[in-house]
Order: sequence, then structure tokens, then C-alpha cells
Amino acid sequence: MGLREQKKQATRRQISNVATGLFLVRGFDKVTVAEIADAAGVSKMTVFNYFPRKEDLFLDRHADRLDDLERTIRTRAPGEPVVAALRRYHHELHEARHPLTGTRPGSAQFLRVVHASPALLNRTLEQSREIAEKLRTLLAEETDPLDAELMANLLAATIDSIYEYTAKRMLAGDDPDEVHRDQAAVIDRAFDLVEHGTGSRE
Repeated sequence: MGLREQKKQATRRQISNVATGLFLVRGFDKVTVAEIADAAGVSKMTVFNYFPRKEDLFLDRHADRLDDLERTIRTRAPGEPVVAALRRYHHELHEARHPLTGTRPGSAQFLRVVHASPALLNRTLEQSREIAEKLRTLLAEETDPLDAELMANLLAATIDSIYEYTAKRMLAGDDPDEVHRDQAAVIDRAFDLVEHGTGSRE
């Protein structure tokens, strides 16, 4: 990565961090983009150059997830099934306690802001569809269109289900460390169902 790209990423992260801090204190809908720009020391246009939508200032890990999913599928070992690669990717997130796991201390506060804002909730639904579309595009390079469509939707639902289960526990006030410990088993159960079907649970 070149110096220019590093600076762009640093600026993007700075803007997002400033915005997140304001959203957590005041709520998403009560903070304007102009206030974020002023607090971050950039112009309003600069904010929109990095984040075309206000919602993406708070849900800023989505672009990283899309990039990660593409990298995971494209760089997997020859012969490794897509399901196995995505299982491995989610365990890597878990081991690093990445923000996308939703198990970090403080995640409950983040989730409460999301659930308090219809705009953010709608954006999470759009992001789920974007994940499915990204997977469909990648899988269509390897299989026929129908299989790519069905598998993409199934995998996207699996990814959503892992996060949503975690989110419910965090919002319920469960201990973050306990939720984190349990998440590895949730990941395996979810991908086991994809690989072996629900019949194996009957």
C-alpha cells in the first residue's frame, strides 16, 4: 500500500471515529454531517467523499467486510470449498475479537444506537443484500447462475444469523467475554447446518 492510500485510509478512519463518538453520545439522528466535519477538522464535502451516506459513517466496517469476503474466496487454497473458507474467515475474526464479531466490550452501546435509528436499521438490511450480491457475483465465476444465487443467499443469511445471535445476547446484557467464548461454537453450528443440512439435527 502506497503512502497516499495510507493517508486516505487514516483520514477515513479519523472521520469515522469522530462521527462514532458523536453518535454514541447524542444518538445517530441528532448529529449532522456538518457537525461531524467540524469536529474532524475537514470540510463537509470531504466527509461525503469518503462516506456518501451518513449511515456508513457509523456502519463503516461494511466495506471492509465486502473486501474480506472477496479476498477469502479468491485466495482460498485449491480445492477448498467456499463454505470451509468462510468458516475459517469467521474464526479468524473471532480469534482477533474483530469489531465485526460484535463481542467487544462496548458493542452493546453501539447496537443500541443502531436499534434506536430506523435509518441505521434500514441500512443494515441493505448491507445484508449487498453481501448476498457480492457472494453471488463471486460464486457465479465458479458455478452456474442458479447455484450461485441460492448459495449466496444461504451464506449471507448464515453470516447475518451469527451476528444477530451475538447482538441479541449483547443487548440482553450478557457478559461480553462469555458471549465471545461461546461465539466459536455458534460459528461452527451455523456452518455445519450449511454443509450438512437441517436433517443432521433431527
